[in-house]
Amino acid sequence: MNRIAAAVLFAISSIALAQTAPAAASATASAASTASATATAADPAVQAWLAGDVQRTMKLFDVPGIAIAIVKDGKVVATQGFGVRKLGAPDKVDGKTLFEVASNSKAFTAAALAMLVDEGKLAWDDPVTKHLPDFQMYDAYVTHEMTVRDLLTHRSGLGLGAGDLLWWPTTQFSTDEIIHKLRFIAPATSFRSSYAYDNLLYIVAGKIIAAKSGKTWGETIRERILAPVGMNTTTTSLAENAGNPDVANAHSKIDGKIAAVKAMPVPNAVGAVGINTNAEDIARWMNVLLAQGSLGTGPDGKERRLFSARQAREMWTAQTPMRISEPNPKLAATRPNFSAYGLGFQLRDYQGRLLAMHSGALQGFYSKVVLVPEAKLGIAILTNAESGGSLNALQWQLLERMLEPQAKTDWIGAVKAVEDETHAKEQARLAKASASRAAKSQPSLPRASYDGEYQDPWYGSATIKHVGNKQVLTFSRTPDLTGELEHFQHDTFIVRWKERNFNADAYVTFALNPDGSIERMKMQPISTETDFSYDFQDLNFTPVKPPKS
Repeated sequence: MNRIAAAVLFAISSIALAQTAPAAASATASAASTASATATAADPAVQAWLAGDVQRTMKLFDVPGIAIAIVKDGKVVATQGFGVRKLGAPDKVDGKTLFEVASNSKAFTAAALAMLVDEGKLAWDDPVTKHLPDFQMYDAYVTHEMTVRDLLTHRSGLGLGAGDLLWWPTTQFSTDEIIHKLRFIAPATSFRSSYAYDNLLYIVAGKIIAAKSGKTWGETIRERILAPVGMNTTTTSLAENAGNPDVANAHSKIDGKIAAVKAMPVPNAVGAVGINTNAEDIARWMNVLLAQGSLGTGPDGKERRLFSARQAREMWTAQTPMRISEPNPKLAATRPNFSAYGLGFQLRDYQGRLLAMHSGALQGFYSKVVLVPEAKLGIAILTNAESGGSLNALQWQLLERMLEPQAKTDWIGAVKAVEDETHAKEQARLAKASASRAAKSQPSLPRASYDGEYQDPWYGSATIKHVGNKQVLTFSRTPDLTGELEHFQHDTFIVRWKERNFNADAYVTFALNPDGSIERMKMQPISTETDFSYDFQDLNFTPVKPPKS
């Protein structure tokens, strides 16, 4: 998939919170004072090239607005906005403009759990069932053996994005329902055998944080992380953004043209996603991470910490190896020698240095955070469009600018060329598939025979029915997953979603029993460019038989 989705953070008992409140308040004052003095600072050397790089990227990749945060050696060297918050409106992006950062929330969840480990409230290798007794996976052995660490490391055996349709796009399932449904999702591989990115287990991690604090995930994150760090304008839900005019609007491509679209609230997925932040606040967060959890010295002369240096090292220690693929020759210099997932961070090397990084993606928003601990360098890129290319282009361009100012590589141009080449190949593949179909074939059954209710073991129900002269597929708990079925070939149809910005049209194929009745309905995305969280291929719908009279 072309996005990586997310959320994060931590909690503790209300008693412990009350006991530590004075220290936290002191640390908050110290952090906020330092941040306010540096948040608007601008290194002239950085300013000489930053605007040109970002504006060129926005134009080439069709991105309405971007915010950039760069920190170096504990100082903020840039927190700047470019472009507009919403197409067609004059409001400019600035250092305070809020963006959804999706899976960049996962680092907050990891940090929150690290704080609980520091406080002795849990251990990384505790069984999940010790803290959530009702937790259950598809396999009883995995249920028994899965640890808190396993929740964060993408090695559970679940397939890529498995179960994401329980929360993406916006669904009516509760967090508890999503966690309950894990027991019905069959694994793709054996436990701990390989890496496959998932979101559902970070939702479980968020539930543990809430259970330990006795408060919601959002309340805990605000009190225990955002306030001490000085991230005073960051929010943990879209609802909190109401009344703040400085909020970026979501944008997606519709028929190849960028357009403003509605946001995608996902309050049931906190722990995997949930954070909305801006350049100024994320600069503070990056400096705390690069300082291994230190908040600096308080008024009493003592160091204040969010989490210990030991836990910082744990978060940036490789937990699950990730396969290294060969990049396009134009990007050969970006190939790592190692790649792994830590706790809330992807880890890899670049020119002999460790990178701790993550991407985030939700409908209309993509973001990336890249940390270079050895150089005490942090870069955050926040966008209000679904453009992975813009993130990659700026990641490599800004890293080179900051680490090797004498180098002259045009990473923006190189990434754009590779993206265009890849997209053209995919368009050619889709055109070939359409041209080679049996266009004159007919469905095995009359169209009305495909109408009815279908049930999947983990998602639940979907219905097909005629509405006027249209045949419409609707997912029962996902209001926006409604679309018209058009015949493709034989017993395969294509569903064209009403929400055209989803860019997730899918094949719908029926298998028949010997007597001609429908045995099952399967789905899969048409395009390889469809976000992996549309995990249609994991669904296995069977008809719901009417009750016997």
